[in-house]
Amino acid sequence: MSTHPEIAKRRTFAIVSHPDAGKTTITEKFLWFGKVIREAGHVRAKANRSYTVSDWMKIEQDRGISVSSSVLNFPFEGCWFNLVDTPGHQDFCEDTYRALTAVDSALVLIDSVNGVEKQTIKLMEVCRMRHTPIITFINKMDLDGRPVLDLLDQIESVLKIKAIPFTLPIGVGKLFKGVYSIAENTFNVYDEKSGHQEILPMSGPDDPKLVELCGENWVKQFREEYDIVTGGMDPFDHELFLKGEMCPVFFGSAVNNFGVRQLLNAFASLAPAPMPRETDKRTVSPDEPDFSGFVFKIQANMDPKHRDRTAFLRICSGEFQRGDKVFHVRSGREVRLAAPTAFLAKDKEVIDTAWAGDIVGINDPGLFHIGDTLTKGEKMNFSGIPDFAPEFFARVTLLNPLKSKQLAKGLKELTEEGATQLYQPFKSAVPVIGVVGELQFDVLKFRLLSEYGADVSLDRIPSYGVRWIVGPAADVDKFVDENGIDCMRDKEERNVCLFPNEYRLSLAMKNYPSLKFQETSLS
Repeated sequence: MSTHPEIAKRRTFAIVSHPDAGKTTITEKFLWFGKVIREAGHVRAKANRSYTVSDWMKIEQDRGISVSSSVLNFPFEGCWFNLVDTPGHQDFCEDTYRALTAVDSALVLIDSVNGVEKQTIKLMEVCRMRHTPIITFINKMDLDGRPVLDLLDQIESVLKIKAIPFTLPIGVGKLFKGVYSIAENTFNVYDEKSGHQEILPMSGPDDPKLVELCGENWVKQFREEYDIVTGGMDPFDHELFLKGEMCPVFFGSAVNNFGVRQLLNAFASLAPAPMPRETDKRTVSPDEPDFSGFVFKIQANMDPKHRDRTAFLRICSGEFQRGDKVFHVRSGREVRLAAPTAFLAKDKEVIDTAWAGDIVGINDPGLFHIGDTLTKGEKMNFSGIPDFAPEFFARVTLLNPLKSKQLAKGLKELTEEGATQLYQPFKSAVPVIGVVGELQFDVLKFRLLSEYGADVSLDRIPSYGVRWIVGPAADVDKFVDENGIDCMRDKEERNVCLFPNEYRLSLAMKNYPSLKFQETSLS
């Protein structure tokens, strides 16, 4: 735990969920409690500018999905929150995975109707791999959902983490009465019609006031659940929580702003301040005086009028001052970061100081790559930034030949964001792109047209998989010469082959035993 007062205030966490769990709604409520927006779902003017919430791309607003992680900075109860709102759609999972490398904890949203969904399982695997502490919010208790004990059991059996309910609901659906706080022995009354919320002290789960408020049948069911939960489950252990082995569970209804404040209180009191980070040389403590950080995301054209390019930097140690010179480890260059910014989605505000735990934006003139480390001079690289091999491929055909420069620029800048990978075939002038999820094709096509004016068609390429070809230069050249129609170069000028089927890959491995056919560029 950090001893520096500014660093100890920082809480940096991601919201991860399937889209239907109410991620957008709960994000807005967080911003409302942080007094960043006046009313959830609306905007607030500040210094003659409009502050908006997380889905800022036009394609996100048109389709009602998140396709890119966004950063939201706001104060709450003496803490400074750096919230990373991640895409919920599985086709954008690599953006979410990278975002999880930049946070110290995570909020997992679960829909009371649908329970634990497929995408949540994948995200939890990443959290477990990184030992990320998580807090769970079971949403939509105002709908007829699954039984409470079934939901808790599903968290333990499917997500493989000990679930410790901090609150329990009384009633469900249209007869939802509120939530009882186990630790505080209080009852938060739910009144959908008036929107009024009141927290009443209770002597315990047997307090007769509960029957007056909720009715005998609902209180009887609640007491049975309370006895099972408190009698059969382990007590909350903060150390196990910090190891990612145990999670507090809260119940509520985000759309009605019910139970959300208790959730934020939990992050303020339970979630860790900035944690130590591993590099290829040593462990970096957040309290170290020297600045260090890494780039986990790059976003082009957040402000289309200025054709900007922003690198998202997670600060891992020390204090950062506006205008500081820092060492860019990969290039070996010293660079000045003149205008670091705090975020509210696409809106930015220049800041003078940032601390370990903060996520700031820095202007990127084309220098930064995902995973780059910045320090005060020490040569080290933060580890654990994942790289993803594409699963789907398409040829990019420009529909208006006069827009070739715009296409080249658009492909270069958008593929540098990391969600799309660009390849140049040896025997064709038509570029090939690869993505992890098919919906990214639609996003790329949309952004090429709307941000660069390049209208394209994407012609899918049937493929078994891409492999990076590594080995003696003469053998690599011979293989490329014989299989040129399927061979390409990636953005780092490395040789890759897009195998059309498993047989062709097996044949290549048999005919070229001296070569390695790697599934990723970093294998």
